[in-house]
Amino acid sequence: MCRKENSTVINKNIIALGFVSFFTDMASSMVTSILPLFIVYTLHEGVDKLGFIVAIATFISYAFRVLFGYLSDRYQVVKPFVVTGYFISAVTKPLLYVSGSWQSVAAFRGVERVGKAVRSATKDSLISAYSDGKSGKTFGFHKTMDIAGELTGSLIVFGLLFYLGEGEALFRNIFAFTIIPGLIAVVIVLFFVKDAPYKTKTNEFDLKKDYGILPLLFVYFGFIFFMFNDSFFLIKAKEAGIATAYIPLLVVLLNLTQTLLSYFLGVKIDEIGAKKILTLSFVFGLLATASLYYDLIVMGFVFLGVFIVGSLNALRAYISDHAHNKGTVYGILYGGVALFAALGALVTGLIWKHFDAQSAILFSLSGMSLVFIVYLILLVKKEKRV
Repeated sequence: MCRKENSTVINKNIIALGFVSFFTDMASSMVTSILPLFIVYTLHEGVDKLGFIVAIATFISYAFRVLFGYLSDRYQVVKPFVVTGYFISAVTKPLLYVSGSWQSVAAFRGVERVGKAVRSATKDSLISAYSDGKSGKTFGFHKTMDIAGELTGSLIVFGLLFYLGEGEALFRNIFAFTIIPGLIAVVIVLFFVKDAPYKTKTNEFDLKKDYGILPLLFVYFGFIFFMFNDSFFLIKAKEAGIATAYIPLLVVLLNLTQTLLSYFLGVKIDEIGAKKILTLSFVFGLLATASLYYDLIVMGFVFLGVFIVGSLNALRAYISDHAHNKGTVYGILYGGVALFAALGALVTGLIWKHFDAQSAILFSLSGMSLVFIVYLILLVKKEKRV
């Protein structure tokens, strides 16, 4: 009886990591809610430059995600990487205060993304170590805390813009004040989270045992390449006539959608399987982009939220349940997302700049539809072999 009760309780280390993500993503959302507007309308850089910044920031972190995932498996080092990653992110976000060009923004975002790269795979390995066989539920809870932090950060930005009005000085002060939640997160992970309880002493790296997972990841990478980055969603909202002060509310809506669904979808992953939730998520990704084409901005942000939380929870749980080298495979997941999202943002920004937003959306929809069809074919073939 006692064992059964314990199996339903979220481990205290997972709860602590949830609060770490809450404060970190509060700071991140305070930045991302206004950064596209800061770049395009304050620094007067084009949408193509926004694409470059997104591409550079995500691409820089690519090698580090895979590297630190591998090092974590190889040398069984987890918490030190997690702490270091959160510290780098905490101290680099406020540096956007002094940005005066798109190049400086790209540099600061790049360094901040290195911090995320150092911690991403190792953090998920740590969560997996304390999941007690309930990976969907555990990652669902963690994602809920993650997105709740983003929701809070977006609400803070909305309140400041609504009552103080938009302006360069306010944008820069918001960047500076992200140091506070960032450092709170570092303190929590440093003093309230235990290192992973490794049960094996082997440090042999053998990716062959995880080859079966890679096709699913590469399908996801293809979909991410064509999927609109949320920065482009924000610029599309501005072009559709939504006032700057209210744009953070769209980020609130995006995060609220994820917060409300994350734990529920995590439980469903445990019940019906990660691949079914991933399939459903792809459908919502297509609907999100299609909504932008018809200027259904609010609906687009809701659908985008479902896609993000459903797909990431499904893949994180699937890796937790099936991967042998968990840190390495998580590194491949995040590294692949970083690389393909970077390339996709670069292409999307150029199409938008030299043609128009509708052309970029049609390019996105066409590519995602093709990837989704390939995914369904692979899924059917695998089901027939079983």
